[in-house]
Amino acid sequence: MVRRRIRERAPRFGNLLLVLVGIAGLWWIGLFRFVEAIPAEIVDRVSQTDAIVVLTGGSGRLDVGLDLLEADNASRLFVSGVYKGMEVRRLLNLSKKGRAHLESKINIGNAENTRENAAETTAWIAGKDIQTLRLVTAAYHMPRSLLEFNNAMPGVRIIPNPVFPKHVMQERWWLYPGTAMLISSEFNKFLFAWARNWVDHLFLGQGFRDKMSNLLGSNAKASG
Repeated sequence: MVRRRIRERAPRFGNLLLVLVGIAGLWWIGLFRFVEAIPAEIVDRVSQTDAIVVLTGGSGRLDVGLDLLEADNASRLFVSGVYKGMEVRRLLNLSKKGRAHLESKINIGNAENTRENAAETTAWIAGKDIQTLRLVTAAYHMPRSLLEFNNAMPGVRIIPNPVFPKHVMQERWWLYPGTAMLISSEFNKFLFAWARNWVDHLFLGQGFRDKMSNLLGSNAKASG
């Protein structure tokens, strides 16, 4: 009797194993395709946009945004994800150069994740004549950022301006455990964001997303 039960269960375990192997295989294929989507260079360095948006959370991003603003690539800069309570002047002091003259052109928000980055930026551009954005964030973070921003503001043209942190080894990334873990984690977050946005579009509709954008972006600081 026991042996018969084992024989009956064996095919079930075999089928389950095949399913798990298939899922793992699809995940690995997706991971490598995701890596291919990570930008290896800045494709468009010169086009002017109506605004620059910097997503904080990594090294070098703020200085790149300030350099672009100082070079007149846009007339205003929105820094999303700044610690609550931080003023623009304090933010400027954190950069490598004294840029107090840029203070009037900068607004800040306090989003805590990429979805909130997109939501508070959508709230910030509301009422402004902004049709194009230059998005500054780390290269490995760019695919998920573009996913969230394009979903939140489909009518706005977004130009990627990736930053390349020195500690992230994009070439032959699989040889570097730290980079491999970072990219794998980012891919999982991308999958979750894609699934959530798909569900939102399918079941919740635009009205719900507009309410969420207003709610999440209510703390964005804007001038003019």
